[in-house]
Amino acid sequence: MGRIILLLLFVLAAYLVWKAFGPSTWKKREVEQPRAIKGPDDDEEFLWNLEKERFKQRRAQEAEEEKRRQRRNRGTDGEKD
Repeated sequence: MGRIILLLLFVLAAYLVWKAFGPSTWKKREVEQPRAIKGPDDDEEFLWNLEKERFKQRRAQEAEEEKRRQRRNRGTDGEKD
């Protein structure tokens, strides 16, 4: 009885090893498909460009606010003199 169980375990182990490392898995390793871009949120370059544009807009807005503050400060300084 013990020999039959041992034989079944050996056959099961061989089967599992064949499924895990057999020829059907070799094809998957050789052909690596590039990642398909499905939309703009998957495209890294698009997201990077979008982030750069937002950064530029934020910098322009900050520069404009700084100019307004400087003008306001010059206007109040001129009234005191």
